[in-house]
Amino acid sequence: MNQYTFAAIHRNVLLGAIGLGIVCMILTWFGDTDAYHTRFWTNFLHNSVFFTMISVMALFFIATCITAYAGWHTTFKRVWEAYSMFLFVGLALLLIVAFGVYFHWHHLYHWADEAGVQEDVILKGKSSFLNKNWYLFGTIIFVGTWAFFASKLRSLSLEEDKSGNNSFAQHKKMRVYAAVFLPIIGFTSAAMLWQWVMSVDAHWYSTLFAWYSTASAFVSMIALTILLIIFLKSNGYYGEVNSNHIHDLGKFLFAISVFWTYLWFSQFMLIWYANIGEETIYFRERYDNYPVLFFGNLIINFLVPFFILMRNDTKRKFGSVSFVAIICLLGHWIDYFLMIKPGALINLQHSAGAGHSDAHGTDAGHEVAAGAGHAAEHASQFVAGFSMPGLLEVGTFIGFLGLFLYVALTVLSKSALVPKNDPYLEESIHHHVI
Repeated sequence: MNQYTFAAIHRNVLLGAIGLGIVCMILTWFGDTDAYHTRFWTNFLHNSVFFTMISVMALFFIATCITAYAGWHTTFKRVWEAYSMFLFVGLALLLIVAFGVYFHWHHLYHWADEAGVQEDVILKGKSSFLNKNWYLFGTIIFVGTWAFFASKLRSLSLEEDKSGNNSFAQHKKMRVYAAVFLPIIGFTSAAMLWQWVMSVDAHWYSTLFAWYSTASAFVSMIALTILLIIFLKSNGYYGEVNSNHIHDLGKFLFAISVFWTYLWFSQFMLIWYANIGEETIYFRERYDNYPVLFFGNLIINFLVPFFILMRNDTKRKFGSVSFVAIICLLGHWIDYFLMIKPGALINLQHSAGAGHSDAHGTDAGHEVAAGAGHAAEHASQFVAGFSMPGLLEVGTFIGFLGLFLYVALTVLSKSALVPKNDPYLEESIHHHVI
């Protein structure tokens, strides 16, 4: 079968997952004890960035394969095209966060407190980049640009199905767009990750952070690709995709997990060795107060894929590869949790201790202080939704995952699963790995 039909049972399951996510977000909002609903907003930011980055990594890999004249992925490239179309939804989600910064709906970022910035030498020095205008318009322009390229590459791919003998000309157009996109994503993805994630810890910076968080998203994208392809094959689709394709995806899962570990170690080792105060605070906080997540992150995202996927034949076993893919997807979701939550909790405690006052007035500041009083001493005191992912965080993740897959499967149902006239199709169908 080359035309995917979005079965009612699968649609209802995903709608149920989305509903669960909405319920968990509502419960989180009303369960928040601070005026800024920091747990709600961190969950929203965490999942919005995580799934948007999976989407942009799918677009990045499509562009990379096109530019590299690669053909092994052609039989299932529509999966990545479908993932990339989530960028339109991701833009809408991240605009909600950006408007929250602009209109002071939340206090996720210390640099968003303009009065506090004037009293902080470090934040004042970064204010030309860390400000509400850059955040809002950077999100609109950059993510909008990604969505444009995603739409353009997909439309050219669909035109190939109708082009017949003219498919090489269509593919040449795709190669031009892919080559233009790659340097753009190289700069803009780093800039937005600095804004969305790294600036939660506003006093800290790392030149390796963009590489690190991008590698984490790439592994998650490969993991979700493996899971969806195996799901589709189990339902009678993608007969053209065989163990050789899964083997190559498994190699990427293995290789980029090792690369992610290299970046983890490099970032940690260089910061530890230099021992510069504004750099060590990031790891000191996580090492001291989040040891389970800090070391568990390394075990889940390195040791598990490394030892299971080291054997060549394991990458061909759908059960083994699926297991590792699930572990890696959850593990890198936790990785992003650890990037965001500790800094956001410190920002909440800072506003509580300072009796923060801004556009909400002094009453809001006292409300924050009262609500965060149980956590004001330090993150070493267990704080629900921050110290560890709770049931509401897991439910929110399931909701966002359901939304992501609902969008992807809807897009998949609108075209042939296997492209008909791609010039590399035969190479992909006969792809073989020794």
